[in-house]
Amino acid sequence: MKSTKKDARIAGLLYLITVLSGVISLVYVPSELIVWDNAAETYNSIVSNESLFKLGILSDVILYTTFIFLSLALYKLLRRTNENIARTMVILVLISVPISFVNLISKLDILSLINEAEVLKHIDLNLQYSQMMALLESHNNGILLVEIFWGLWLFPFGYLVYKSGIIPKIMGVFLMIACFGYLADFLGYFLFPEDFGETVIPTISSISQALGEMGICLWLLIMGAKEKSIL
Repeated sequence: MKSTKKDARIAGLLYLITVLSGVISLVYVPSELIVWDNAAETYNSIVSNESLFKLGILSDVILYTTFIFLSLALYKLLRRTNENIARTMVILVLISVPISFVNLISKLDILSLINEAEVLKHIDLNLQYSQMMALLESHNNGILLVEIFWGLWLFPFGYLVYKSGIIPKIMGVFLMIACFGYLADFLGYFLFPEDFGETVIPTISSISQALGEMGICLWLLIMGAKEKSIL
């Protein structure tokens, strides 16, 4: 017999690692290195801060790897609520992970580009700038695609939380709302790439994602779950 509260806190710790590594790779590093409307500045920034760029890639690897173990920990915690829905939750996570890892190739290609700068010095520098920005744009497109699954897995997860009886129902509601926040981001940037970022919708989506994911992360880590013996 194992403690439900202990299982919940293990899931919470894995969720915290996932969130922190995601903040580093998806928010902090890009904000420090990338200036989308200035290719030369972005190129020089990445070249002069290669270690920070590599930290972003390492954080990506930690994020996607931990995501697998998080889904399995949550499956263990919530499977007795509904086995089939718990499996669906895990499957959606497992679909997202290989897409995410393949998407890292563009970042590794950027490292190759800057490390071969001496070899490529005969090539027009503006062409190198363009190549780097194209790779960054490709990576961003991959993130946009995988956001579909980052959203979809939250719906069965939220439903399981809502029905479980071991975690407050409001946490499940926040998670299901966060699902639609991710999907709204994907549809908005896909359908209206030029204008969507200027609307209030991305801000609302970010708030819903933070409430859902940070909320459940902190609840599991600090409060755990109601005691329930699991075989």
